[in-house]
Amino acid sequence: MRTCLFIISTLIFAVSLAQESPADTLAKQRDSVEKQYFFFEGDSLPRTSIELEPVFIFQPLHFDSYNAKRRYYILRRKTLKVYPYAKMAADRLTELNERLNQIEGNAARKRYTKIIQRYIEEEFAAELKKLTRTEGQILVKLIYRQTGITAFDLVKDLRSGWRAFWYNTTAGMFDISLKETYEPGNVHEDYLIEDILQRAFAVNKLEFQPTALGFDYEDLTNKWTSSDLQPK
Repeated sequence: MRTCLFIISTLIFAVSLAQESPADTLAKQRDSVEKQYFFFEGDSLPRTSIELEPVFIFQPLHFDSYNAKRRYYILRRKTLKVYPYAKMAADRLTELNERLNQIEGNAARKRYTKIIQRYIEEEFAAELKKLTRTEGQILVKLIYRQTGITAFDLVKDLRSGWRAFWYNTTAGMFDISLKETYEPGNVHEDYLIEDILQRAFAVNKLEFQPTALGFDYEDLTNKWTSSDLQPK
């Protein structure tokens, strides 16, 4: 009896193997294959997948008139010109704060701050004198974009309230306010500047640096592409 049961079981198993499709067999083979691992420079652990950078599809540029198109490209040229100075200012401010956190004693901190002040002024002075009024105002906005602090407050923190007031008054003679902020969610020209920056970042025309502000470019684009928000 046991022999009969063994024979029957063997036949059933053989039939089931014969009925198994090639696809099922291939699936089992795939399941049994070990995962492929990827090694990247700088990583201590292997990865089982490759993370791709997000890709943003920019909307085609649309202008209601030739003058609007001309204003955009003039703004583009000026923005691309002054952005490196704003980035440099943000880098220097970060370096200054990191260094000051490592220095003990107010006297030593003041001496180091004065050294950095002179260095920044010498580094910027000659180039900034070449900027036009509109380029200077764009620079002030971009400094706020990069640092989250107005140019006025930066001068005030590094120098004194009176020095900041004097700087602002002098800049005011050329219609430049050091207290200017950057609001791409409320000011259309600021949004255009942000659009110019994002497109330049995407093609590596400018070196990317995240903003210190909390806006999202995609949200801004969705907002400003609404017809009722376009400037008249």
